[in-house]
Amino acid sequence: SITGKPLFRAPIGRTFRQFLAESEKHGWPSFRDSEVIWDDVRVLRNGEVVSRAGTHLGHNLPDGKGNRYCINLVSIAGPVPTNGDEYK
Repeated sequence: SITGKPLFRAPIGRTFRQFLAESEKHGWPSFRDSEVIWDDVRVLRNGEVVSRAGTHLGHNLPDGKGNRYCINLVSIAGPVPTNGDEYK
């Protein structure tokens, strides 16, 4: 998010291996309802997923397990390193 607020938290209700396998299968990080931080994420009627600040994040592409929020990788960032090291 352009605001620095967290938008997703994963994995919840599944292992990291399951999260990674699903994301790799579909080609982008795929989050489920329980992994969305709804205070700062919205799903528009057309399925577009946006941050509350209005940033395009990706799309909801439901499957047999429910809603699957496929998020563009450029919309995801990890925490800033605290030990002074740059990302490698």
